[in-house]
Amino acid sequence: MSFHSAAAQLVTLAAEGGEHGGNHESLNPYLVGGCVLAGLLLLLWITTRFNRDR
Repeated sequence: MSFHSAAAQLVTLAAEGGEHGGNHESLNPYLVGGCVLAGLLLLLWITTRFNRDR
């Protein structure tokens, strides 16, 4: 497989994927964003608990 044919296949795949929108009907963006934010804040808290050098 050459680079040109691989790039052409990726362009075709990207063009087809844009038709569907990419959003799943059962996912609430605010709920997902809130869970991600809570997870990142938890990781930040854990990191600061282990970093006792400062």
